[in-house]
Amino acid sequence: MSIPVPPASCPPTPPLVTTCGDIRTLAFRPGEVQSEMRLSRPHRLTLAYVRAMMLFALFVPRPRHILMVGLGGGSLAKFCYRHFPHTRITVLELRADVIALRDEFCVPPDDHRFQVVHADACVYIASLRQAVDVLVVDGFDAAGLPPALVASRFYADCRRALVDGGVLVANIFSYDPQYGAMMGRLALVFGERLARVAGVAGNNRIVFAVRAPLAADAPPPPGRALAVQRWLAQRNGVGLNWLNRLLVRALLAWLVLRRPAPV
Repeated sequence: MSIPVPPASCPPTPPLVTTCGDIRTLAFRPGEVQSEMRLSRPHRLTLAYVRAMMLFALFVPRPRHILMVGLGGGSLAKFCYRHFPHTRITVLELRADVIALRDEFCVPPDDHRFQVVHADACVYIASLRQAVDVLVVDGFDAAGLPPALVASRFYADCRRALVDGGVLVANIFSYDPQYGAMMGRLALVFGERLARVAGVAGNNRIVFAVRAPLAADAPPPPGRALAVQRWLAQRNGVGLNWLNRLLVRALLAWLVLRRPAPV
């Protein structure tokens, strides 16, 4: 499927790649790290907010298809490719200059289950119907979250793209002036089926939204995702912040230890 990429009104600032010792970073503005990688362990998740996004595995432990908005340095894509070997992974990236850096960040080449697509995520996702189990939205640019990625229409398209019981994972800055409005749109589109885990990612707020029927008399979807959503939503996680951080570490350890043989 060919997805058009709209021309930019003015050329964006080139991404900044910096290597210091064992650490390589990607930024769109000096000092604002978007992605980080250890050269000695390129598949390791080093940033707290990226580790927190992996909590989607509580909702869908064995996804068939993960769709990601935003490649960046590919941290999440690499981790999922390595630890979900039976999962198809599609990554949407608007910027060709970011895709061109994939070798510098050890992003695997495209194959039968992994693909990086140069596309406008809004157009691509609008064409999908119940096609993905997990949809990760982490599409920041130099100015923050693009308005198109926080609009009610985009969230509605995301919900239609998910299978019943599928989960949207959204990374939102708590200090974004539109934070309250974004949360309101997500709650409206997903029928209040939202969960957050407090104290695990600094100013990043990782929100999990579950697709379930909005009509009160509709049959329920597979129960695991909704049960996890209700459990996490009670207290923004499992209680105290340090317990939430422990939950993230325990989940990542489980994913690494349970790693099945690749297909």
